[in-house]
Amino acid sequence: MSNQWGYTAANGPSTWHANWPVAATGKRQSPVDIETKSVSADPDLEQTPISFAAHEDAPKRRATISNTGHGWKVEWDAHPTAELSGGPLGESTYMLEQFHCHWGRDSTMGSEHTVDGVPYAGELHLVHWNKCNYSKFADAASCDNGLAVLGVFLKIGEAHPEFEKVISLLSKIKHRGESLEIEDHIDPTKLLPDNLAYWTYLGSLTTPPCCESVTWIVFKKPIEVSEEQLQECRTLLCHCPGEIIPEETAKEENETNEVITGHLLENFRPTVPIGDRQLRECGCS
Repeated sequence: MSNQWGYTAANGPSTWHANWPVAATGKRQSPVDIETKSVSADPDLEQTPISFAAHEDAPKRRATISNTGHGWKVEWDAHPTAELSGGPLGESTYMLEQFHCHWGRDSTMGSEHTVDGVPYAGELHLVHWNKCNYSKFADAASCDNGLAVLGVFLKIGEAHPEFEKVISLLSKIKHRGESLEIEDHIDPTKLLPDNLAYWTYLGSLTTPPCCESVTWIVFKKPIEVSEEQLQECRTLLCHCPGEIIPEETAKEENETNEVITGHLLENFRPTVPIGDRQLRECGCS
């Protein structure tokens, strides 16, 4: 399946509907533009603040970083690592499955969600599944209330120490399919902003199969990462070692018009219409 889609003109978001019709016909696709004047304040969200906490045994859990061909992904070999509850999630508790990142060919773009039409330089997604209703991630991924994703905007500034634990390993997983066990403990709770005010709405996965199963929680405040950290993301390759690179991928260019063969210069899906969905906000800190 990973070879069937990507972010080039030949296999990018505008083509995904051929294999996954919901990408074009769905009523709750993601990402969306967060139009702040259209957001509804919801006092009920203030009454049940979101809780995102690492399990006490989390430092003992082994994490793996992999190059999926569409970006990098960090996941753990056992659960629980961290749990998410509260806010728009009702009585359910969601378990962290993995986190990954989206970026652009330069730092004027890269986030999947936008705010009043303006993108950030990147966006982290921390993907959780509903452990109260399902026994595993795969079962939850295609169901209405199956997933919850925390979206964290990235802006250029100081290097982020926890983010660097991931970035420092990317040179060892350059090609699609390569993976590496992470020796250093990564605390996903340190990837959140210090202010937990957020927007929330019902949406989908932003990559195929684009299942409409996600409760999105997008934090208003970004975290800072350095330009060098994001540039390292753009050095990943979307093909396996020795694989013949399709011509349309080989001709990707960076901002200086230098041909960058097979590099993942960008991996974000453009926004889609929010339609009649409700976009709510919680101004809690």
